[in-house]
Amino acid sequence: MHLVPLFLYACATGAYLAHFARRNPATGRLATGLLGGAILAHTFLIGMQTVEAGHAPLVGTTAALSAFVWLFGLSYMYVELTTDERAMGVLVSALLTVLYIIPALNPGVSTRPEVLRSPLFTFHVTAMLFAYASLALACVIGVTYVLLFKEIKAKHLGFFYARLPSLQVLDSMNGRVITIGWLFLTAGIAIGIVWATQVRPSADPRLQAMHIQDPKILVALVSWCVYSFALFARRAIGWTGRRAAWLSVLAFVIVLLNFVPVGYFLTESHNF
Repeated sequence: MHLVPLFLYACATGAYLAHFARRNPATGRLATGLLGGAILAHTFLIGMQTVEAGHAPLVGTTAALSAFVWLFGLSYMYVELTTDERAMGVLVSALLTVLYIIPALNPGVSTRPEVLRSPLFTFHVTAMLFAYASLALACVIGVTYVLLFKEIKAKHLGFFYARLPSLQVLDSMNGRVITIGWLFLTAGIAIGIVWATQVRPSADPRLQAMHIQDPKILVALVSWCVYSFALFARRAIGWTGRRAAWLSVLAFVIVLLNFVPVGYFLTESHNF
């Protein structure tokens, strides 16, 4: 059961790749249907885990990674269905497939300690995951922009030029998505600070380890600073286009490092 979403994500990647290469409308609709099926199966799985555990499966890095993949898929599907643009689907579905391997192979739901039963914890995690999903989409848009820019600069208008939206459209989408991601990231960090202040008196050593020196918290703050600079640079000093695209890619690499290696191996406070 846990491998069904992974299988459908992988199939969607293959279909999006075929659509990107041939621009066949029927293949594009198939790709959208497969991705929609993967997200639906993933939704059903999360629902089953919620019923089984008695709470949303947000405790632990693996559960958070699964929820992130789900939210990322939903965010992209919203963009695709509202713009009827499938060009970025191959990158998105490939990333979803790779990231979902860990939750698919380790599908258990961690027991939620008493200290994590506060609504603030749920709001904090949900806001952070939605922020990461939005910023992942901005990264994909940034990569797409760079690929198209290089082709146009080389004056060889062919493969990407015929398949991707214009540079202006991609840059505008990138700016909007980063703004949304930054808002949720800010809200998630702020709620997390309030929640940590409330539960800090607990004797749990993981709560005692919640300070700025913890890698998970430190890298999250660095990510916030980078995205804040990206928004400031876009509005104040005119960093749009290629610079903004590369910055969105670099910033999400930091987020991804914080999500997987830091979340699994380095943090002392975020391993519930």
